[in-house]
Amino acid sequence: MEIWQAILLGLIEGITEYLPVSSTGHLIVAQRLMGLGTLTEIDKIAADTFAICIQGGAILAVLGLYYKHVLKMLMGVLGRDPEGLKLAIAILIGFLPAAILGLLLNDIIEEKLFGLWPVVFAWIVGGFGILWTVNYRRKNPPRGNGRDILKLAWQSALFIGLLQCVAMWPGTSRSLMTICGGLIVGLSVKSAVEYSFLLGVLTLTAATAKKAIWGIDGAGPAYEAWFGGTKLLIDQYDTLPLIAGILAAAISAAFAVKWLVSYLQSHGLQVFGYYRIAIGLIVGTLVLTNTL
Repeated sequence: MEIWQAILLGLIEGITEYLPVSSTGHLIVAQRLMGLGTLTEIDKIAADTFAICIQGGAILAVLGLYYKHVLKMLMGVLGRDPEGLKLAIAILIGFLPAAILGLLLNDIIEEKLFGLWPVVFAWIVGGFGILWTVNYRRKNPPRGNGRDILKLAWQSALFIGLLQCVAMWPGTSRSLMTICGGLIVGLSVKSAVEYSFLLGVLTLTAATAKKAIWGIDGAGPAYEAWFGGTKLLIDQYDTLPLIAGILAAAISAAFAVKWLVSYLQSHGLQVFGYYRIAIGLIVGTLVLTNTL
């Protein structure tokens, strides 16, 4: 992998990770256009692993931007902030469904769904899902501007967590499911986005750690031991591209997060629904014509 490819993939990851458009879907298409992950099975595994590990940059961006919420939760866990403890529990409850199903279905998902047609299907269906959510919110407006993130009940957190499981299908978008879930349960737009971001920190950290630390089945004995994912990336791509990808993801994610919060409060989600439908139709057409 060239440095420019790593930086470009990092930028795509950072920009799309927290937007409801699917970072995985965009990365799969970008890697295909660059010819990455298309030569051998080990090449495909390395490309998929790289796409997941550069999520570390997106995690760093949210930790930096929302450090006050993170500190509040830490104080809550230490028994010094009841509201922080409630938020930490809500984040944990939202994370558990995906953690359990992710362990059970990971191999099936990677084998069957990491392709262009599943992504195209998820893009289009997710686009209509956004438009449905916008219409639902319009017909069932919350009291005032909606509830604050610190008022999120555990039942609502579980509902959002179950929706997040749908995002294990590449192309669906974790942010799409969690933001829409937050809006459906009555959170304000700002709180729905914040909860999605904070839940993402835990979810993405777990996914990144699993790929980087635990062995990778099917990649061969050298990569089935501890830190198998890290060894695989270094052997296939070297260290510098990985660092460049993570840094590019961190910087671009910070800008994307700040922009999204501001944009949604005044414009809403509709544009992302139309974008998803459009890109799904475009990529689907390219696949049908053997252009991609």
